[in-house]
Amino acid sequence: MSDCIFCKIVKGEIPGKKVYEDDELLAFHDIMPVAPVHILIIPKKHIQSLLHAQAEDTAMLGRLMNKARELAKEQGCGESGARFVINAGRDAKQSVDHLHIHILGGRSLRWPPG
Repeated sequence: MSDCIFCKIVKGEIPGKKVYEDDELLAFHDIMPVAPVHILIIPKKHIQSLLHAQAEDTAMLGRLMNKARELAKEQGCGESGARFVINAGRDAKQSVDHLHIHILGGRSLRWPPG
């Protein structure tokens, strides 16, 4: 997607403060953090939302979740906890139409979230 901000970050057209990168995944700090730890992890392949993922994406989705867990621990949230958020679609307030997981932590988070 040529107009997708996350695709532009993947391509290096827009800078991002990277935390992790491999052939399939990219993780970077959110530019408007709502917690001391606020990282976004995305697939490099453009998938509009989790609702648009296909069966062929299953292995990558598993890696995405596993890497989100690892990053939360690396950021110091292993003991106190972290929140993993996936918004999908307009009603869920997905702000960028590219599948992403918010990794939130570093403080006590309120419930319910929205």
